[in-house]
Amino acid sequence: MADQQEEEDLRMALRMSMQNSPPEPKRSKPREAANLATTTPEESRRLQRELMAAAAEKRMLATGKSVPASGSPLKSDSGGDIGTKEMEIKAKEVKLGNELSEKEAYQLFFMVFGNGVSKDILAQWSNQGIRFSPDPETSMILVQHEGGPCGVLAAIQAFVLKHLLFCPDDLVKAAQSTPQNSTPRRLSKNQYVASNNFAAFTENAKARALVKSMGEILFLCGNNKRALIATLSSIGDGVEESEDSLTDVIIAQALEGLSIESASNLHKVLRVETYTTPASAYKRLEAIIPVFQSRMGALLFLISALLSRGLDCVQADRDDPSLPLVTAPFGHASQEIVNLLLCGQAVPNVFDGRMDLGGGMFLKGVSTNVEVGFLTLLESLNFCKVGQNLKCPKWPIWVVGSESHYTVLFALDTGVQDENELEARDSQIRKAFDAQDQSGGGGFISVEGFHQVLRETNIRLPSEKLDSLCGSGFIVWSEFWQVILDLDKSLGGLKDSTGQMGQKIFDLYHFNGIAKSDLNGSQFSSGGETPMQRPRLTKLRVSVPPRWTPEEFMADVAVLPSGSAGAQPSGKDTEVAKPEPSQHAPLVDCIRTRWPRAVCNWVGDPPSIV
Repeated sequence: MADQQEEEDLRMALRMSMQNSPPEPKRSKPREAANLATTTPEESRRLQRELMAAAAEKRMLATGKSVPASGSPLKSDSGGDIGTKEMEIKAKEVKLGNELSEKEAYQLFFMVFGNGVSKDILAQWSNQGIRFSPDPETSMILVQHEGGPCGVLAAIQAFVLKHLLFCPDDLVKAAQSTPQNSTPRRLSKNQYVASNNFAAFTENAKARALVKSMGEILFLCGNNKRALIATLSSIGDGVEESEDSLTDVIIAQALEGLSIESASNLHKVLRVETYTTPASAYKRLEAIIPVFQSRMGALLFLISALLSRGLDCVQADRDDPSLPLVTAPFGHASQEIVNLLLCGQAVPNVFDGRMDLGGGMFLKGVSTNVEVGFLTLLESLNFCKVGQNLKCPKWPIWVVGSESHYTVLFALDTGVQDENELEARDSQIRKAFDAQDQSGGGGFISVEGFHQVLRETNIRLPSEKLDSLCGSGFIVWSEFWQVILDLDKSLGGLKDSTGQMGQKIFDLYHFNGIAKSDLNGSQFSSGGETPMQRPRLTKLRVSVPPRWTPEEFMADVAVLPSGSAGAQPSGKDTEVAKPEPSQHAPLVDCIRTRWPRAVCNWVGDPPSIV
């Protein structure tokens, strides 16, 4: 009890000493927190008392206040004791939020983890903070140390990139002070090229981008009407009032021994606050961002998103609400989690709209355009079909899914998504066809659906072609597409006498946030033996050759301008030749679902999506 009283007195001294000094920007100190975790509970308490006392003494000396002897009651300016009454007033000012009911806590826990969840999975989701990489070369990346929560981190990462790269006016006011080669360039009304100087972003800009991204996602989940922010009762608002050097110490002690292993644990420790304006939510997120940087951060943000959507609405979004959102046996984030964070609905599929199975049954996909998109390796393996809503987002940023991991792909130039006339026609026809595809991405539609596609796209097929396509009772996309390629443009086809149809060459960047050994890196540990553990950033040069005719496609040839990557000197403006052998990795298969026939090259190790 004496130790507890002493801690309370010192905490009050710290708060009083800070009243005349504005708080400094919050900074994370993972090493101090990590060292604290290895000490005994008594040593942790002693360290915290010493740090708090030192900070209080420093503040009081700076403001001319007397420093009380250890254990002595603090005196107010009028000479009275600052005791229980003052502390009660302070306690009333702490906003701990509302408790979840036991029913809500149980519904939430079993929705996320299901029955019989392993301790390993719970540990993965209870030990992953939302923190930027300390490595200068990858300082824009949210670093992942635990398997499982990558779906949450990748979605947040995609929005962070949006705010850092394409919405700098919201983050940086002093653009004139930045070097000329690192400032974004407005090229035209519809094209924008962001800076490739990733190390130039300040800690403050990254922190603001993170707060805005988290708030945007939560309001997206809340139908742009509300955001619910989940935090822990053991932390409360202490982190808002503490000095920066003590923030991680306070959080580490609050989390000491805390585990989420049951719905009962969740009910005891969770507190939730509701915000109805983005400004109020941003302010709160900024104040408690160290909580989300702590080991509970990823789980707390997922809970915040689910509660912002509403637990009943989440279950209604899903095709099978009996399955847990965190998938066994490895604890990965499901597609429903990723879709919730990207489009605000926990739908399980990635196609556009919904698929009518008959008898009043539907499969739910993504029904709206999105800010940042999604690509998946599973589409290249013909397990699913990503719709145009996710494939063509507002900004050239995509979460990339593999069988077991989520990463992020992005471009600095918004022009990579610009379409020429023929590409726009291609997209229109493909979207109309996919809307009639009830095969789950199998690539075929009914005759009735086919006639609807022809009406929507103003395609007028010759009778013999129409009879040939409809003869089997269903229409396969590959056969229809070959007819479109041969069909005269005046009839709604894509035939082009020049054969060029617009080659594209552009750069993409790929982030893998999981910290692994950098085999090519030159930085090593102090022992000089172990490569540095850091996320991976890979730059890819992408060339999309204009192979539009079936003959060219089957022959695997490319039309390349002279002087471009992979072209041999010829003295001609263009030549048709076999492309230079391209590099291949599973990520390339994902890229080709967005840009068919893309050829990719990079320097160093292949980009990893696992």
